[in-house]
Amino acid sequence: MIPEEKFYRAQITKRIDFASDLWMFRIRSGGDFTFIPGQYATLGVEHEGNRVERPYSIASSPTDDEVEFFFKLVPYGALTPLLHKLQVGDQLSMRKVSKGKFTLDTHEGRDNHLLISTVTGVAPFVSYVRTLYRDWKEGRFDGSHRIYLLNAASRPFEFGYLDELSHFANVASAWFTYAPTVSRPWDHEDWCGEIGRADDVLRKYADQWGLDGTNTVAYLCGHPEMIEHSKAILKRRGFLENGTVKEEVYWVPSKHQVASPATKSAAGR
Repeated sequence: MIPEEKFYRAQITKRIDFASDLWMFRIRSGGDFTFIPGQYATLGVEHEGNRVERPYSIASSPTDDEVEFFFKLVPYGALTPLLHKLQVGDQLSMRKVSKGKFTLDTHEGRDNHLLISTVTGVAPFVSYVRTLYRDWKEGRFDGSHRIYLLNAASRPFEFGYLDELSHFANVASAWFTYAPTVSRPWDHEDWCGEIGRADDVLRKYADQWGLDGTNTVAYLCGHPEMIEHSKAILKRRGFLENGTVKEEVYWVPSKHQVASPATKSAAGR
């Protein structure tokens, strides 16, 4: 039994549903909660006399008053079906200590950062960009580190942060570039952006942006197939050496489990 003092009894203050199986929570922790962009929090719900817990990457900035998460419903998952039922005002547990090493690496001597994500895998990258943007506006970040975000989804409505990230790309274009891409655009005639999976268009954008293992750290977050394919492409561009690729993996163990966490994952399910 884990001691209760290791948890906050957090409260949901905001919920936005992007689709029937994609939503965002804002949570008031109820106490001090510190983290570095890219880390995760462990959330839990009481169910049938037990606390069911999973880790979830944080989308908010450490300077925000509340903590934000981006979820995808996994019908056979242990926790997301329980979270999906919760509404504003409901409570859940949150461990008091954040964890994870999927943080922005500004000490390797490489000033370019290539972020590649699928659907909810964009959450830690949203935290990166929100934090840098605020620091930039307030004079704590000089724009010397350049961020390139390749954000993939099957359909446009799966981009929970499309408008916000597009805004950042417009006003902070000197250091932030955003490329959303859709792999199943045929039902969405109004989509005028990039078409293809992340690993389909990775070569094109890496060439266009001039990114390789000598000048860039790559960060991969999301579906395991995307990560493996992207790593193969990046390897041919000189990545995978000296810590130039960091990953946060979603694992697919069976046809009944669409997205569950590998050992290093902060995806939850």
